[in-house]
Amino acid sequence: MTFDPAEPCLILVCKRPAPGHAKQRLAATLGQQAALQAAQALLACALEDLQQWPGPTAIAPDNPQHLGWSQTLNRHATCVAQGDGNLGERLNALDRTLRSAGQHRLMYIGSDCPALRQCDYLHVAALLQRFDTVLMSARDGGVVLMASSRPWPDLRDLPWSTERLGSSLAQLCRAAGYSVAVAGETFDIDHAEDLNDLAEALRDDCRPARQALLATLERLGIRNDV
Repeated sequence: MTFDPAEPCLILVCKRPAPGHAKQRLAATLGQQAALQAAQALLACALEDLQQWPGPTAIAPDNPQHLGWSQTLNRHATCVAQGDGNLGERLNALDRTLRSAGQHRLMYIGSDCPALRQCDYLHVAALLQRFDTVLMSARDGGVVLMASSRPWPDLRDLPWSTERLGSSLAQLCRAAGYSVAVAGETFDIDHAEDLNDLAEALRDDCRPARQALLATLERLGIRNDV
């Protein structure tokens, strides 16, 4: 298989932070206002990654009414709203849209993994030149990044938001005849207890949005002084 030598397109799949609309598992513990502050700071980290990415980028808000908002986040990014259905159905539809627009090597992230670094993205991009599909695992069994040079198989029946997602996604792609690589493992932010590990991970991270996120965590009383 011949691969396009250009950098893949990095796509941020996100929600517009609003009370009751984002990070509800955090809100269950921290309250709506604190969860909103965390969601805004987490989104800024993902946008920082898009800003630093040398290739094409896209932002995919979950609601077509938020397309105007997404266009203000990065003037160089293509903005495409997610469609209807569960996350798998929305990703399949988004993937078809972007591929029909001429993008063929696509890397998808959410706004819940500020531990990702530029070297992680570059590692995934390098693997994507040799494998059809590249995943980066979350330590809870999910995925924090999913990339493919071929259209995704039907994702609708995957066990989304469970510890079986990563293995099930890899198995689904292999069953479709795709070569699959796992680029490594890190953690994402689902629950309040994840924030303590995040504070530790960000302490020596000099990227501005990460330092702003760390300051937000400290204002919320979340610290890790180890």
